[in-house]
Amino acid sequence: MASFTNEEVLRAANVLRGLAMDEVQAANSGHPGLPMGMATVAASLWLNHLRVSGRDPSWHDRDRFVLSGGHGSALLYALLHEAGFPVSLDDLKQFRQWGSRTPGHPERTRTVGVEVTTGPLGQGFANGVGMALSEAMMEARFNREGETPLFDHRVYVMCGDGDLEEGISHEAASLAGALRLSRLVVLYDDNNISIEGDTSVAFRDDTAARFKAYGWRVLKCDGLDPASVDAALRRARRADRPTIVICKTVIGWGSPNRAGTAKAHGEPLGPDEVRLAKEKLGLPPDETFHDPEDVRALWARRADAMHRAAIRSARLLRKTLSEDPARAELFDALSHKRVPEDLLAKLPSFEGSKPVATRAASGKVLQALARELPFLIGGSADLAPSNKTWLDDYPAVSPEDFSGRNVHYGVRELGMAAIQNGILADGWFLPYTATFAVFSDYMKPALRIAAISELPAIAVLTHDSYAVGEDGATHEPVEQLASLRATPGLAVMRPADATETAALWAAAVARRNGPSALFLSRQNLPVLDRAALPPAALAARGAYVLWQNGVGDPELVLLASGSEVALALEAAKARPDKAIRVVSFPSWELFEEQDEAYREEVIPARCRRRIVVEAGSRLGWEKWAGSEGRFLCLDRFGDSAPAGVLAEKFGFTVAAVLEAVDEALS
Repeated sequence: MASFTNEEVLRAANVLRGLAMDEVQAANSGHPGLPMGMATVAASLWLNHLRVSGRDPSWHDRDRFVLSGGHGSALLYALLHEAGFPVSLDDLKQFRQWGSRTPGHPERTRTVGVEVTTGPLGQGFANGVGMALSEAMMEARFNREGETPLFDHRVYVMCGDGDLEEGISHEAASLAGALRLSRLVVLYDDNNISIEGDTSVAFRDDTAARFKAYGWRVLKCDGLDPASVDAALRRARRADRPTIVICKTVIGWGSPNRAGTAKAHGEPLGPDEVRLAKEKLGLPPDETFHDPEDVRALWARRADAMHRAAIRSARLLRKTLSEDPARAELFDALSHKRVPEDLLAKLPSFEGSKPVATRAASGKVLQALARELPFLIGGSADLAPSNKTWLDDYPAVSPEDFSGRNVHYGVRELGMAAIQNGILADGWFLPYTATFAVFSDYMKPALRIAAISELPAIAVLTHDSYAVGEDGATHEPVEQLASLRATPGLAVMRPADATETAALWAAAVARRNGPSALFLSRQNLPVLDRAALPPAALAARGAYVLWQNGVGDPELVLLASGSEVALALEAAKARPDKAIRVVSFPSWELFEEQDEAYREEVIPARCRRRIVVEAGSRLGWEKWAGSEGRFLCLDRFGDSAPAGVLAEKFGFTVAAVLEAVDEALS
């Protein structure tokens, strides 16, 4: 299968090593160890196996490459440059500089060819699992027996010891094995070195046995020998399960005095050592960013072949879809993920309903969303019956059938969230994931990467307050709302009732520039009477005036979210002689997106008497409450007791709100 000789691959690998050294040296910052150690593996993969095209970077059936050890980004940028992506030598010279295409860790929004944003170790590994799952789901939807497959690509993940030490890799690898994701190939940089010295100081796993136990195929190769790498990659292509290739390497290979030591990991080699390394690798010792014509010719040959392959693939796709309207319609839906303008009108109406938990309302909304949005898929961390997130009319994804729309993630919250990011980055589906709100802490690192990456991940977080009751403090979220609200680009949404739940789901599936988190109640909440109150669609603006005694300027504004909105409304109505305004405030982030005039209309600056009512930490509410604001919030951990008892103990009653109102107005 190989198109290039071992000598050509090694020559290309040494040029990659030289470029990576120079990138780090020019920045006087970075990590030369991984690029130098894994350059042979990378060159063999990209020249002889990886199907990508710099001229067609969005080729639908391209292979995906994930550098999970994102600190080794100098290698990825050198590869993208050589492979014909829009990363120039000048870009390499701007490594780690302000505004460059070559930031310190790969960012998918900054650099064409970077599939996922990596850096926090282990997340790229899990992203790769998500991409492989997405690929399998696309195969199930579009390939037909007896036809040339429309989807036939692989996901290659390059990882290191740190990735495999992180718990997320265990979560993701276990699920990948359970689903037998045969298109996933992990290239493990086994160099026995950590920042603190030999990996044995903290990492003595039998990695081969571990992955065999997960149900993976385990291969080994000499990561410095192109022939050995090529043979392992050819075997990996024939696997019927995920494959890990344990590549025995030397960190900083080529550096006479740093190779094989912790000093090679995360600091420039220095000009003298760079010169010695280049001499050893057969590169001009005094030339920086050496990119010789003979090596450029190798990469150009590969680029031409991949461009032709992309053209053939696109031609086959067009022909097949032109002959099959049903597949064409589905492909168009998954490609563009359009949301109908009248989506909210197609969702369940809860007018006149008995009290209903917002998690239950969300479950009903999801059934309607699934019918309208064929690209919507979902899954839960073994909590679908509690989260109400199972799509009733669709099967679960399984090793035997990937055509379903429900994913069993198991009890793996962080892995689940990072796998979700991989599915999103692959580009075809809009996934939601679900767990209890208190366990959003486990998801937070991946939600943060979704925000940085501008991925529209949706987290369904139920059991949103102390009203979890007898389960006690361990399961009652207090600081989680504040923590997620502090994350730039993440829209936190806490609906007051079933009608707001539908409106906020419509807002969440329409977002394209970042993740959303829906905080939903376990306990039943009254359904607000929209015949007498403003429409729930206003919830999509983040905050709106729900009710006010009298007209004109309010004397006091009650700001509430979620289950506390009904409390605030009842309290305000109990003081008909006072001009009290109730603002339903489900999302700070959506409210901040509104223009200043609307924000002033809802919360007028001239009314300085404000009370926040929310069963969570007050942190951050000061911005909206103002200097004279008061707070009925929960700044302590919960307790174990029936929800009604806790409401009394914690002061979330109409009487408590009225007491605060009277004090504020006195």
